Amino acid sequence: MSAPEVVELSPEETHPLRLAVLRSDTPTKEVSFDEDTWPGAIHLGLRIDGELVAISTWIPRPHNDRPAVQLRGMATAQHLQGIGLGGVLLQAGCDRVAATGVRLVWARARDSALDFYLRHGFVVEGDGFIDTTTELPHHLVVRTLTP
Repeated sequence: MSAPEVVELSPEETHPLRLAVLRSDTPTKEVSFDEDTWPGAIHLGLRIDGELVAISTWIPRPHNDRPAVQLRGMATAQHLQGIGLGGVLLQAGCDRVAATGVRLVWARARDSALDFYLRHGFVVEGDGFIDTTTELPHHLVVRTLTP
């Protein structure tokens, strides 16, 4: 396996992994987000040997009245989970956000992924909740970025 390459994607290129990973166990199969085409939104992925193996969407969206970027749709192909690819993509996205001068990234993380986010510098903020789209338990997570 060659080294992963961070690439920019169109919203549509994220849809197959969103469906396979993020919607496989949910009542909805909708993979398009309203924010996909917002000004400043970017979609990053990891390709290995030409195959798209991980995706993420980064949306400029304030958090608690602070300039911030929301991370949405973070997913790694199921057969490659647990080997560090998600962390590579997450760090690449955070580095991009930090380069713009924004110092806060936040996400609505599934409880099943909380350990991943905590290992990568995020902290839980507030109480858990059930996401209305997925009907799965989530927590808000935030990470302060350094320049």
